[in-house]
Amino acid sequence: MDERIREHAEILVEWSARIEAGDNVVLSVDEGAHELAVAVAKALGDRGANLVSAYRSAEIQRAYLRAHDGDFETDPAFEKSLYEDADSVLILKGSRNTAGTADVPDERQQAHSRAREGIREARLATDWVSTLHPTRALAQQAGMAFEEYREFVYDATLRDWESLAEEMDRLKTILDDGSEVHIDAPGTDLTLSIEGRTAVNSTASVADDSHNLPSGEVFTAPADAEGEVTFDVPMTVRGKTLRDVHLVFKDGEVVDYSAAAGEETLAALLETDDGARRLGELGIGMNRGIDRYTDNILFDEKMAETVHLALGRAYDACLPDGEAGNDSAIHVDLIAETSEDATLSVDGEVVQGDGVFRWEEGF
Repeated sequence: MDERIREHAEILVEWSARIEAGDNVVLSVDEGAHELAVAVAKALGDRGANLVSAYRSAEIQRAYLRAHDGDFETDPAFEKSLYEDADSVLILKGSRNTAGTADVPDERQQAHSRAREGIREARLATDWVSTLHPTRALAQQAGMAFEEYREFVYDATLRDWESLAEEMDRLKTILDDGSEVHIDAPGTDLTLSIEGRTAVNSTASVADDSHNLPSGEVFTAPADAEGEVTFDVPMTVRGKTLRDVHLVFKDGEVVDYSAAAGEETLAALLETDDGARRLGELGIGMNRGIDRYTDNILFDEKMAETVHLALGRAYDACLPDGEAGNDSAIHVDLIAETSEDATLSVDGEVVQGDGVFRWEEGF
């Protein structure tokens, strides 16, 4: 086994999920992530945790959804109870076919997602962490040779997370103290209200309410949105490519939209439920170990010199106690570059210009 796989597993279990003896852990394993799952299982055994493994496959999901009549039972108890009794859920992504569910009708996927909202909430209530094991399919999607892609994944993942956390805390403090964010870029003139919201320093550790490995972003939950935004980074969503998505917001809600590719998929996402037309997240990428787009949200949203906005569900960690944020069955991130002719301002003061933060050389 590549020694980097063992290091990845140790970071996941020790730094990210903070697993302790006696913890109940659900290990959700994509079909291509077997090697990482083996290394993680050993790390869990070393700590005396309790383990249940669940196998995930796009082909299995496709077969089930296409065969089903679409009238899904709401939150089957046998599955919901698994997550209700779990302390941690470790999600090991590693697809062998990134378009494995591309021919499943959108309405079938929407119905399945809506029927599992309670299960999703039970999983999100745990100390869950999502990570990725490099596969040839993911390398192909990223336009990279497999060996090149492996180097990329480990450069982004096997980092000094404590040092990066200290740098990102500067931006968290600015957002926590701020009331309004303005993003100005080609095709974008968007104002977001963040007053009273809490930013998350996404350090790849549940200790900081951060649930992705790799991470390297600071995010919050906008209370309102006005203006327009263009997302110039292509993304694969539900097996379909979305490119050059343009959204117009009024009173916090999408009132107009277009896309150069994937407009039907975008329309279906927006029609999922009432919350799907509102924003659940503003995220600002700060991981300079991620130096190119890979068509994988786990990496791309963390890349420095980008911002991303998520349609749908807001994370509770960003909300004041007792306040409910935007609720939806979806949380779909869309990404825009901020490397050229772009500024990000908080309360009228520029925090980032052309991808460079004000505390960085070259600002």
